[in-house]
Formats: sequence, C-alpha cells, structure tokens
Amino acid sequence: MKNLRNIEHIKLSKAWAQLDRIDYDFKFKNGEWKRLSRETYNRGDGAAILLYNVKNGTVILTRQFRMPIYENNKNEGMSIEVCAGAIDKSDSPIDTIIAEVEEEVGYKIETAKHVLSAYTSPGALTEKMFLYVAEYSAKMKISDGGGLASENEEIEVLELPFNIVLKMVEDQEIIDAKSIMLIQYAQINNLLG
Repeated sequence: MKNLRNIEHIKLSKAWAQLDRIDYDFKFKNGEWKRLSRETYNRGDGAAILLYNVKNGTVILTRQFRMPIYENNKNEGMSIEVCAGAIDKSDSPIDTIIAEVEEEVGYKIETAKHVLSAYTSPGALTEKMFLYVAEYSAKMKISDGGGLASENEEIEVLELPFNIVLKMVEDQEIIDAKSIMLIQYAQINNLLG
C-alpha cells in the first residue's frame, strides 16, 4: 500500500492473546500524511459450523457464558452460538472445526462445506472466521459434548427446530455475528428445505 508507511508495533499484553498498539503514517486522499495509532487484538483465526438435519428440520447450537458480552450487557452474558473454536497455528480450519464439533457438541463428522470467510470485527480484531455447514444425524452422536474441562469450557448443547432458531435471530436471542451469518446462509440457500 502506497499510502501506508513507518509501521511500529508496541506489545501491550500477551496474556490470553496479543494486544498491540500499532502506530503508522497514513496518507489521506488530500495528500496529507498523518501519524495514527490503533490497538489490535490478535487471538489467531477461528472456525465455526452450523450443523443441520434436513429430515428433522433441526440445527445444533451451543449456549455458554461469554465475559465480553456480559461486560457490555449484564443481561446477555449467556450466548447462543454455532459450534466454533480457535485455529491452532499447525491446524487447518477444516481440521479445527471437525475436532471442535466432537469436543463441543459430541458429533463425529468426516467433512464440512466451507461457505465463507469473514472478519467479524475488523476495526479491532485480526481474527478471520472460516465458516462451515454440515449435515448431522443421530447416528453421528458419540458423546454428550460440552467442551473440554482442560479449556475451562462449560457448553450446553442445543438441538432446535430451524424455524425457532430463525425467530431467535429475529427476537435478538441470538446476537453472535458468526452464528447469524451461518443461520442466514442456511435460510437463503434453503438447506433445511
């Protein structure tokens, strides 16, 4: 980029993920260069999946506590979401989501269809989400799921009729962006008939 120079990273925190302040010079359309500063939070990329069952007209979602949501609104701390997880540097998005499905919701899937990738909050997060869909059936259930105790996860698994899930989005009971994108993808593409 010709309108960007003198980029300097200042590490502010490396607790759970890395928080940096990035100072840089940016050239505006009027030709003026200005020194700007932005904070970016880098926790790596993530993968998410909407599991759906055409025969039953259902989808699998999760409910879990999310501190950032609670901090913003004390009434919204329990978040209803699609199954998702952070991608380890050595893993691919598809390998990550197959493992997360087993850990979080207790289903064994062999593959999933990648439907889109998106930055969910590009003003502050470096995270890119890789979004998938896959069909599931009762015969694929191998455990109760619930997440990993070693990762301090306590995840409730929800199997819900798709028409109810659409209403939950409309009523703002589901407020997670990646989940809404995948639910709307399923609706637009008539995945559940």
